[in-house]
Amino acid sequence: MQKGQDNGFPSKLVTSKITNTVGEDKSKVSPGKYRGGLRLLLIVVALVVILDQLSKLWINANQPQTELLPGFLDLRYTKNYGAIFGLFSNHTELFIALGIAASVIILVFLYYFPPATTVGILSFALILSGAVGNLIDRIRLGYVIDFISIHVQELFRWPAFNIADAALTVGILTLIYYFYKLGVFRKAHEHNH
Repeated sequence: MQKGQDNGFPSKLVTSKITNTVGEDKSKVSPGKYRGGLRLLLIVVALVVILDQLSKLWINANQPQTELLPGFLDLRYTKNYGAIFGLFSNHTELFIALGIAASVIILVFLYYFPPATTVGILSFALILSGAVGNLIDRIRLGYVIDFISIHVQELFRWPAFNIADAALTVGILTLIYYFYKLGVFRKAHEHNH
């Protein structure tokens, strides 16, 4: 019997075992594979959260306003009292509650529907670490420290962000790609037609 290897993407071997739209039925996942996925998830979350928090501690202590790549990339200390792009400012308690709820939902979801591949695990790990990194700021400071500023001269300026925001964005994009490779969107489209 030939064993399939996890190259990060669902293969025919893996997708034949998929019992839901996200991953394998937990009862059919070997304990070793489940523990390996959990270990990877915890390592990624810990590394990203630590990197995020250390960078914010340094930024908070130094409060730089520095051009790194002239006309393109700056370090700009910014306090974000809102959500993404500074929207809905001064609702800290709501954002704390939403951050906790999102983190719990992700953990419960992962417990019952573990991803079938490394890409799935990494996408959820990045989303969780981004949520936790910004949640720590909101609980500790009442706002989120942003500091990465991307712009094109003065023609276009993306709102400042941080490592947690970047992890969250990459995690969401990777999760969309993971769902696409699993055929979730095709199955949903076929179901609706």
